Amino acid sequence: MLATNSNTALSSSQDLDGSIRYRRVVVKAGTTLLTRGGDQLNLQVMATLVEQIARLREESVDIVLVTSGAVAAGRHVLGMPREGRGVPFKQMLAAAGQGRLMHAYEQLFDWRQTPVAQALLSRKDLTERLGYLNVRNVLTGLLKLGVVPIVNENDVVSVDEIEGEIFGDNDNLSAMVANLVEADLLVILGQTDGLFTADPHLDPSARLVPLVERLDSGIEAMAGGSWRGRGQGGMTTKLEAAKLATACGVDVAIASGLSPDPIIKLVTGERIGTFFPATGSKMESRKRWMMSGLSTKGRIVVDDGAAGVLANKNGSLLPAGVTRADGSFDRGDIVAVFDVEGRQIALGVTNYGSKDMDKIKGRRSNEVLGLLGRQYGEEVIHRSNMVRMTP
Repeated sequence: MLATNSNTALSSSQDLDGSIRYRRVVVKAGTTLLTRGGDQLNLQVMATLVEQIARLREESVDIVLVTSGAVAAGRHVLGMPREGRGVPFKQMLAAAGQGRLMHAYEQLFDWRQTPVAQALLSRKDLTERLGYLNVRNVLTGLLKLGVVPIVNENDVVSVDEIEGEIFGDNDNLSAMVANLVEADLLVILGQTDGLFTADPHLDPSARLVPLVERLDSGIEAMAGGSWRGRGQGGMTTKLEAAKLATACGVDVAIASGLSPDPIIKLVTGERIGTFFPATGSKMESRKRWMMSGLSTKGRIVVDDGAAGVLANKNGSLLPAGVTRADGSFDRGDIVAVFDVEGRQIALGVTNYGSKDMDKIKGRRSNEVLGLLGRQYGEEVIHRSNMVRMTP
């Protein structure tokens, strides 16, 4: 199941000398890194990651490790070829490989006398507010005890035929976890040095982008929908994760896990790979949960006037500004708010369901009672129940 490679780069010699910049960090290790593009887990690669995490724990840095690799481990131990055979087959591989993946981590961390705990999550675990809080309490409690939580998607119960039920090779899961534990930094490690202007495997003129201050369409186009290895995710999902995490006040770095001490360098403030500074401020837990988008049930489209009020005046959304409601949602659900150009501008808890919205859209607030025979407030979404997207 495990392989070693003497060429794996790690010096573990960097002196931290009190230069820690981030005190709570989420590290995501992808399948291509953990296998180094091969057919089995690479023990030396895993050992280098564990060594850095253990050293940082000794400096009182809280670290959550989000790891892939269960399917790859299961594929190797069962002697199966790379070609997939559908979701149920991959779930069986994950079931066969998850224990072996965790056992490898346990052995490596034991050598550094660092306790670990396993947390298998599915999207549904974070969809409901109570589940979100329970997971957060467990992970933060483990961190207070000096334990390194090792998080993976629960592939055995997550099925990608159900729309939106998988995270995407743990890239988006890592952003959700960073949001959940209120991390200061999210480190996404693969085999590629970061975001390039084009796929560096195909274009020798591709250049590394060291800093991305705004994730616009031009930056997203650089991902190109490719850059894929053994895992499910690619550069596109890494950018999606960066967009979510930075909006929640978390700095993000995409870097190569094969370079010397990447985690330590980033935690001590050195810029390697591609760095995405936080675009939003730290927000209260309830709004961070809404920002994750896990529980979004539908969407509301608003006119230009309402979009301006929401974006620039910190106002509430009134029925008069609504042009249409898409999808089926109930009162109290989280909905996404879009402008007429198709840009998402907010998320919020709606006071009215989609059926009611069809009746009151474009109407004045004082007309709602007469139209519905009831009223749950003058606002469709009150400003205190809304999170605005960073422009």
